[in-house]
Amino acid sequence: MCRNIRTLHNFEPHATSDEVHAAALQYVRKIAGTAKPSRANTEAFDTAVEEIAHTTQHLLDALVTNAPPKNREVEAEKRRARYATRT
Repeated sequence: MCRNIRTLHNFEPHATSDEVHAAALQYVRKIAGTAKPSRANTEAFDTAVEEIAHTTQHLLDALVTNAPPKNREVEAEKRRARYATRT
């Protein structure tokens, strides 16, 4: 899966609509194999992004967990530390 797509569930504060849209855009780009569709495919590409973002938001709203919410800054620091070990 695309490394740019981040987990959006169980964070405080909750994922914003911009984060959900960005994840949907990355997903569609990965599936389509292109970052920018041709003019002929723009409508299909944009529709897919909107539908996936909408469905993703419904999923996030419906998920339930007993785990305490994660801290965005702590998780970002963990990602940076993992990245640093790879380089």
